[in-house]
Amino acid sequence: MVCVAALYHFAPIADPARVRETLQAICSENAIKGTLLLASEGVNGTIAGEREGIDRVIGHIHSLPGFAALEVKYSAARTMPFKRLKIKVKREIVTMGVEGIDPRSIVGTYVDASDWNALLSDPDTVVIDTRNDFEVQAGSFPGAINPETASFRQFPSWFNARADAFAGKRIAMFCTGGIRCEKATAYAKALGVEEVYHLKGGILKYLEEVPAEQSLWQGDCFVFDEREALGLGLEPKK
Repeated sequence: MVCVAALYHFAPIADPARVRETLQAICSENAIKGTLLLASEGVNGTIAGEREGIDRVIGHIHSLPGFAALEVKYSAARTMPFKRLKIKVKREIVTMGVEGIDPRSIVGTYVDASDWNALLSDPDTVVIDTRNDFEVQAGSFPGAINPETASFRQFPSWFNARADAFAGKRIAMFCTGGIRCEKATAYAKALGVEEVYHLKGGILKYLEEVPAEQSLWQGDCFVFDEREALGLGLEPKK
């Protein structure tokens, strides 16, 4: 089995291009494939390879100033799920397209996977799936609102159109690995929504930690690699 590591972390990177060069070398030396995005706000991506090589890459990222708290979600693939290695320097590590949204300074309250069911079952909580429509179609949590977006850039305008309806509500958001929720909850908080929560580690952490008999997840979790989807226990569908 191939080790797959999904990761992201918001922390300042003074010289993303220089970090890219080092990561490119480490990944190439260890036959790592996948995608890593670097920006002044942090790192995001999914990579795959032998566990020893993955550990070398993660170890280097952990050594960067501000990245000691980087969390990684590990899963497996029967074959290499990526065709190539891509490490890119971008304006944002997840593109919302709104200036000034900084999850390092303002963000929703994290909810551990073990506590997520209680929030889902609360009738006073508005649950929002922040992923794109085609991802939601593969699977989601019962009762979650689907914004029916084609890209994450559309989420702010969708939320703005419903800001009055969400005012005074308890809002809980989730996404695949947690990164889109970091920005989505930061955006909601910036608009003045006080009670905003999000699933720590995203659906991947929930599928990894919550036993099948307790899981409220319905369907599969779409992932952006050749496995296409994961099920309970992060079992690959392909």
